[in-house]
Amino acid sequence: MFDTLSSRLDKVFTSLRGRGRLTDADIDATAREIRVALLEADVALPVVRSFVAAIRERARGAEVSTSLNPAQQVIKIVNEELVAVLGGGTTTLRFAKTPPTVILLAGLQGTGKTTLAGKLGRWLKTQGHTPLLVAADLQRPNAVNQLQVVGARAGVEVFAPEPGNGVGDPVRVARDALAHARRQVFDVVLVDTAGRLGVDEEMMRQAADIRDAVSPDEILFVLDAMIGQDAVSTAQAFADGVGFSGVVLTKLDGDARGGAALSVARVTGAPIMFASTGEALEDFDVFHPERMASRILGMGDVLTLIEQAEKAFEVEQAEAMAAKMAASEFTLEDFLEQMLTVRKMGPIGNLLGMLPGMGQIKDQLAQVDDRDLDRVVAIIRSMTPAERQDPKILQASRKARVARGSGVTVTEVNQLLDRFGEARKMMRQMAGGAGLIPGMGRGKSAQARKAAKKGKGARRSGNPAARAAQAQERRSGQDRPPALGPGTGGADLEGMPDLAALMQQHGIGGGNAGGSGPGAGGNPGHGPRKGR
Repeated sequence: MFDTLSSRLDKVFTSLRGRGRLTDADIDATAREIRVALLEADVALPVVRSFVAAIRERARGAEVSTSLNPAQQVIKIVNEELVAVLGGGTTTLRFAKTPPTVILLAGLQGTGKTTLAGKLGRWLKTQGHTPLLVAADLQRPNAVNQLQVVGARAGVEVFAPEPGNGVGDPVRVARDALAHARRQVFDVVLVDTAGRLGVDEEMMRQAADIRDAVSPDEILFVLDAMIGQDAVSTAQAFADGVGFSGVVLTKLDGDARGGAALSVARVTGAPIMFASTGEALEDFDVFHPERMASRILGMGDVLTLIEQAEKAFEVEQAEAMAAKMAASEFTLEDFLEQMLTVRKMGPIGNLLGMLPGMGQIKDQLAQVDDRDLDRVVAIIRSMTPAERQDPKILQASRKARVARGSGVTVTEVNQLLDRFGEARKMMRQMAGGAGLIPGMGRGKSAQARKAAKKGKGARRSGNPAARAAQAQERRSGQDRPPALGPGTGGADLEGMPDLAALMQQHGIGGGNAGGSGPGAGGNPGHGPRKGR
């Protein structure tokens, strides 16, 4: 959503880095570039003016002039102002002292109100509430049926006494739903109201009548984040006609420029409370202004990534996986389980985008295809249990069978096995205390290893047969992985490869998707595959 804005701001900040002092001309030029970036992102003009004026004023103040790094101080100012524009802080729902809490959803047709009702209902259920969805949109064709389907998927009961499609009184449905919730002990009532293609008096009057009938504790304005400049006028019309206490942004996974999110909170004074980032019911969460500002500025969103990992990974599962890695018992069966768990967290590209600094490689992230991960899962599932436990038994005929069963080539099967082997080797070396950096830990120094590799400085045996065996070992050792043995802390550091380069080459760990969750250093399937 904010890729264009992020790219423009990154160019602005890049031009500031390395300067020991910012002149008034530098500040004016920076303010102009930020102004252009915001206007190109469809941010409302009044918001742009106040935003740029605040940055210019603060950048000329003492906090920048006395700073050791003025460029970083300007970035800090822009981040704080972005947080202020987005609402200043996280806002939560207000629940009624006496249940049920009534939440009214309002907005234009096509903004995703009905789907959002299911997402919000599911989210409330995970928070320990018992929500009830109310089908009060009786105008749009199949709106009632759609809410029933969404409610069933979310595991939330739907109150729908009328068939809809132009039949029924939405005000009476909302009033009856409130009475039903009291009888059946539902503590939250979510009322899905009708929308229109544009703001009109009939829609406003109907929404106001429903509001007066149920006296909602919260009125949430559902806004399509992709509609650009029109978001401000639409939000203002609803604020004047019905009023609302919070905003929910939908379709944040779209490719629009995102100005609605940066405009509506400042113009209406109502906070953004929730955000929908995809079509799945799970793609919904509380809106955090500081995290969104951090992502816009390319600083990542590690807290959200951690929260998603905590939801996907069970503590006992993570501890058991870590123990297997430490004991060198990590198998393809464990790897498959880990892949499926990571898959639950969402698209890999989105997860990587939450890591700090990933804004620098947007093009590479765009090439990360979740279908690569699906192929890895298919390959492993085409193996027998014995083959998953011991990949060494996979000879040519078995690999051909696995390739046919998973719809890939034998080369791709070999690539997966090679990556998995390198990952297990890395785990053994880390568990043995070798460390990630060659030369750090027990073993010979870097100079000694370099000399040994060239065949210089090695101790020669006085026995001619032993000396010949040593020469043969040196010749064959060029293509042989480092051996594990006693006396080396679990890993022979002589000839130990650069693991950082291995991780990058084979798509393991930090070079691609490492850090996505517990034990992610052994995830060889996260990056774009080689040789395709």
